[in-house]
Amino acid sequence: MNSKSHLFFDHIVIGSGIAGLSCAIRLAESGNSVAIITKRAVDDCNTKYAQGGIACVIHDEDSFDNHVADTMRAGAYLCKEDVVRKIVEAGPQAVNELINIGAHFTTRGELGDEKHKDEFDLGKEGGHTKRRVLHSGDITGEEIERILVDACHKKNNISIFEEHIAIDLITSWRLGWIGDNHCLGVYVLDSLNNEIKTVCAYTTTVATGGAGKAYLYTSNPDVACGGGVAMCYRASCQIANMEFFQFHPTILHHPDVKSFLISEAVRGEGAVLKIKNRRGELVEFMDKYHEMKSLAPRDIVARAIDNELKRSGEKCVYLDIRHLGEETLRKRFPNIFEKCIEAGINMAHALIPVVPAAHYLCGGVKTDINGFTGIDGLYAIGEVACTGLHGANRLASNSLLEALVVAKFSTSNILDQFDKIKAGFPSGHIPEWSSGDATDSDELVVISHNWDEIRRSMWDYVGIVRTDKRLQRAKTRIKNIRREIERYYWDFLITRDLIELRDILSVAEIVIDSAMRRKESRGLHFNSDYPDRNPNMDYVDTIIQKPHAR
Repeated sequence: MNSKSHLFFDHIVIGSGIAGLSCAIRLAESGNSVAIITKRAVDDCNTKYAQGGIACVIHDEDSFDNHVADTMRAGAYLCKEDVVRKIVEAGPQAVNELINIGAHFTTRGELGDEKHKDEFDLGKEGGHTKRRVLHSGDITGEEIERILVDACHKKNNISIFEEHIAIDLITSWRLGWIGDNHCLGVYVLDSLNNEIKTVCAYTTTVATGGAGKAYLYTSNPDVACGGGVAMCYRASCQIANMEFFQFHPTILHHPDVKSFLISEAVRGEGAVLKIKNRRGELVEFMDKYHEMKSLAPRDIVARAIDNELKRSGEKCVYLDIRHLGEETLRKRFPNIFEKCIEAGINMAHALIPVVPAAHYLCGGVKTDINGFTGIDGLYAIGEVACTGLHGANRLASNSLLEALVVAKFSTSNILDQFDKIKAGFPSGHIPEWSSGDATDSDELVVISHNWDEIRRSMWDYVGIVRTDKRLQRAKTRIKNIRREIERYYWDFLITRDLIELRDILSVAEIVIDSAMRRKESRGLHFNSDYPDRNPNMDYVDTIIQKPHAR
């Protein structure tokens, strides 16, 4: 299988969530040509499933200092304060620009408050000391994705390649060229036509989102396989803080419902976590773990639930928000209410069964605040990147804020440097992808088994609570699977399943290696062998980088 031609654009954006689409729209406004590469439909991404909203200081009772302090506190002495402040302070303008292109956020009037009908209805989530979360009902991500996709379709200089999955970045070092490492584009598989294309550009922005599918249970859609982190690692980018994988505490526990998240905003409106005791009574338990009780930061809540489930033998805990009443719940959480109804649960009268699941990657490709990776022409933004905002634990709803703001910073940096980037763009023939003598494989069941083994090993051994022994077990299993892939799979024609298998394998190994290096507990990384935070590790990143021979 060989590519038949080269495609060339001024800019490539890999990924179609809030970060990627925001970046593409801004780049296109310069008049340059932009290619958006996305592995499924353009709106199939983590952004679409974000329920909570965008954390942003817009009320007089709030302040940038408060938002910075909440973020730093949640991040457990690992956030970069200068980065946090710049992103928080840039939030209001970025949100207003989003509103100007059509985004709608829920007002208090829509929920029946006529006295303050024109004010935004600001939510409050775990770790926040003030109400500052702008939301569109409980489908904020879907609303943002809709208006960004529409804006992209209106740009004649944006080309959207759906059902195209990125295989590997094309860099000058990969091609054996002498000089600084420069990103030249990406090899992509056109899944519908079974063709590999060579897509080149002066700049490439990786905005591929998260990696929840590396775990057995996740809130993420099927596309979240960590491809951006894996590709950037293979290109010799620095990868930072991958041990900090956030587990959302409250995923709906129901045999007929897959990966449906019960937003933290539900707890923000007063929902209380409960568990059945030995007498079958429902009792609260978060007061044993944190002063903020059910509104504690996510790492605290997820670990508390995990501990309660292991201690009690129960399969789930419960959210109790019956005090709000059906009319209010239908208005504030219309999507969650309907999904629960489909599962036979009326949240106005019954408790919601929930369990933790892998949710958000706080580490990623190490970048500066502009998304620059250190490789000429290569940027990373959104969940795939590690700017220093989230530290050891993401504050709820800071993710959409970061994606929006850093996309803006990144675009400004790219356009400011564009003449210099073009002038330094290496010349030379860029070879097409070649699969050599690869043949079709009839062993797809083996791919499926390896996929399951990786995800189960990650869940069992690299989950909410870790130990050195568990991490070593996971490492041993991952190494064995990697040897199988290196010796066997790449003798066969490349498919989307193979690409995603290799990517989750890479991500899993990086997470394990990062966790093994951090001999302490901090934020989302809890190791029972080292239960305390080591102050000497404050503000110290875990860096994994693949050596690359020039």
